[in-house]
Amino acid sequence: MAILKVIEVLGASGESWEHAAKVAIEEASMTIKNIKSIYIQDFSAKVEDDIIIEYRVNAKISFLLENRD
Repeated sequence: MAILKVIEVLGASGESWEHAAKVAIEEASMTIKNIKSIYIQDFSAKVEDDIIIEYRVNAKISFLLENRD
């Protein structure tokens, strides 16, 4: 039986929300293996002088736990 675990992360990028999601996956994959999906819960952005300077996503990442038989 497969068991998935879900963690919540924040990703940020100066380019786009899509890139912020990619950054979240890339960073999580440095310490987590078997990532299966990402669910974007919220989008936000940091604004300075009427210009978006940072795109942010609040994401849930699911990954398969290893079987320890």
